[in-house]
Amino acid sequence: MDLEQFNSRAQAAKKKNQVFFARIKKQPPKDLDSLFHEAHEVVFNNTDCLGCANCCKTTSPIFYQKDIERAAKALKIKAGDFLKTFLFMDEDGDFVLHTTPCPFLNADNTCRIYDSRPDACREYPHTNRKKMAKILDLTYRNTLVCPAVLEIVERIKKADY
Repeated sequence: MDLEQFNSRAQAAKKKNQVFFARIKKQPPKDLDSLFHEAHEVVFNNTDCLGCANCCKTTSPIFYQKDIERAAKALKIKAGDFLKTFLFMDEDGDFVLHTTPCPFLNADNTCRIYDSRPDACREYPHTNRKKMAKILDLTYRNTLVCPAVLEIVERIKKADY
């Protein structure tokens, strides 16, 4: 995965995607979930996240208490120590990582705490969730992070939703 090429594509599509998302937010969400889910399946059948890991390199998931406890247990440290070492509370009141790339990202793009990763990582990029209409702002932002999300959105735009 050439992340520089992806970033150029994502930036070039940014304005058109803003317009697209603004338009679909105004429409009834009929078929929106199925469009996203179908495109998600097609795209992820041909996607190797380990070849990219841009999400882990550039963003932080939100850590809820259960995520903190699960990750801390995997690292064999106390939840409070995990919080102090790795997290801070952002302006929205969410616990997120101090740094990017993710401190649990290995050189080969695998995750050191994969089996204990936060739910936000497990569900990323969220393009196969129910009620996609409720997370369109997040999905738009993810077009700038995840090549697969950009491809999913391009497929939906071509379907003329």
